[in-house]
Amino acid sequence: MTEDWNPALYLAFEDERTRPPRDLLARVPLLKPRRVIDLGCGPGNSTELLAQRWPEAEVIGVDNSPAMLEQARARLPGARFELADLASWTPPEDTDLLFANAVFQWVPEHLDVLARLLDKLPPGGVLAVQMPDNVSEPSHLLMEEAAAAGPWAARVAGAARDVLPAVGAYYDRLAPLARQVDIWHTLYNHPLAGPAAIADWFRSTGLRTYLAPLDEAERAAFLKDYTARLARAYPARVDGKVLLRFPRLFIVAVR
Repeated sequence: MTEDWNPALYLAFEDERTRPPRDLLARVPLLKPRRVIDLGCGPGNSTELLAQRWPEAEVIGVDNSPAMLEQARARLPGARFELADLASWTPPEDTDLLFANAVFQWVPEHLDVLARLLDKLPPGGVLAVQMPDNVSEPSHLLMEEAAAAGPWAARVAGAARDVLPAVGAYYDRLAPLARQVDIWHTLYNHPLAGPAAIADWFRSTGLRTYLAPLDEAERAAFLKDYTARLARAYPARVDGKVLLRFPRLFIVAVR
């Protein structure tokens, strides 16, 4: 992928995107952590939650997107932000919380990475992770349909995100390294303005791998096809809005 993330497009749905990290944070059993690190911090909306909950802690955000980090630094000048690849990144000593909001679904072999990171935490340290578990939802199945239906099919083959491992696989990998592992799903239903809003939501995330190989005209054609498919799958509700069903997987592991 050649293009960086788009912070402005991502934050167009800031309220909806910040709800899962807020729900994840509510289950973190730490009182006075020394250092908390936001993995895949994006534009800093999740990092801000950490800084507000633990104002005395050192707060660090890590991301592989320069554009996202620029936005995060402007938002939270009191925090530290680092450019890094989570596949190989290692936390510094005395880190009490590794907090990851919607990032590890993009990391290859992330089960191995999560186990490695948990193993680096001190006793009582927490690994808290949230990931979208929505590749079987119409929003993502229709990406594949639109991809296969156009002249771009060969160029976007394989653009779909992998299905997450089974819940039991996470438990079996992390439980031997932890005193406690809590895993659950939450199903959100986000009221959005219409099918075009769903397409805009995913243009900043799941659609990026489909759109990156295309030129401007092809992107417009892809989005038009995809939005038309969304309109059939997500009917208007009584107030004219559509409901974007969005399941997410949560993990809190205490070292």
